Amino acid sequence: MLYPAERLSELCQDEEAISQEVRIIPEATPDEGVGVVEAPRGTLIHHYQTDEQGIVQKVNLIVATGHNYPAMNMSIKKAAQGLIKKGKVVSEGLLNMVEMAFRAYDPCMACATHSLPGHIPLEVVIHDNRGNIVDRLSRNLSSPPLKIKITKVS
Repeated sequence: MLYPAERLSELCQDEEAISQEVRIIPEATPDEGVGVVEAPRGTLIHHYQTDEQGIVQKVNLIVATGHNYPAMNMSIKKAAQGLIKKGKVVSEGLLNMVEMAFRAYDPCMACATHSLPGHIPLEVVIHDNRGNIVDRLSRNLSSPPLKIKITKVS
């Protein structure tokens, strides 16, 4: 933590880094702003709109989880389908494999749920290709679960 603080102090003194071409200080109250930050879980996009006093009126946040949904869903489905044959679970590790696929895209979910691996509230509902429920697995449902629906299993 010391190095970033020292480096920040250096950059604040760097004439090129604080020049008017790089850093422009607003002369009026801004009415809109957008920021994009690359974080460990992915890209975070922030969009703010303010009133004439600079008080935030609208906020639109697009977080990494939103960007990751399509790939996350495909990975979870593939992990689950590999352990389901003819509508029956062939491995007791199904919930762990589904959780592992999920956490690969959103490792911060452990912080959000205050859960260790294997302890996240989780429910997997297995449907046949007609949409009928053929099996349901769950654990730790004392709080709202992460629900996963697997459909069209063979």
